[in-house]
Amino acid sequence: MTEKKTIGFGVPNELDPHHFTVEIPAARTDAVVIAEHFGLQGGSNGVPDVLERCRLPRATWNAIAEEARRVLNERLKEKGFTTNRWSTGVNQIERLLGRELCLLAWAVEAAPKELVPNAIRNWAAFKAEERWWLFAMAANLTGTSDDTDVGWRKALRIALTETPTGEEVAALRGKRAKRVTEADRPTLPLFEKP
Repeated sequence: MTEKKTIGFGVPNELDPHHFTVEIPAARTDAVVIAEHFGLQGGSNGVPDVLERCRLPRATWNAIAEEARRVLNERLKEKGFTTNRWSTGVNQIERLLGRELCLLAWAVEAAPKELVPNAIRNWAAFKAEERWWLFAMAANLTGTSDDTDVGWRKALRIALTETPTGEEVAALRGKRAKRVTEADRPTLPLFEKP
């Protein structure tokens, strides 16, 4: 298979393609910014040139960066593209992969740090099409960096950070009280048949 010419994480090497960027600042206290660049479509018919999708605290970015890189690179390898790594400055990401990364970023942007591993695990388990659909649902009304933990963004946080594994569900079910059946319910004399 011949290697296709790309920049960054799978961005087509052509004039102004639709893509995402992840800007990782040199200062470790500054936020990491994920933005969508609409390329040649931007600036017309109400489509902006660039839309800032998410701002992540550096510690949160550091918690997801390695697994996100691994998953994105696996997807690139499957399609015969060159893999990449994160670096300080602007990192370019192919538009569909950018949507997938943005979904993970939205899930963890307001999550407690102890729940971030759950979000990563659940995000990695989704199929690409599922990630695209969830991104589209959240981006429709709450897709900018100003929309943290609102509507679909809040739903994503809860769904990805609070969904337990199969083993955790079994353990929770084992701790629950026995369900009350009809035979366990008390009867009242008023309702007894003579």
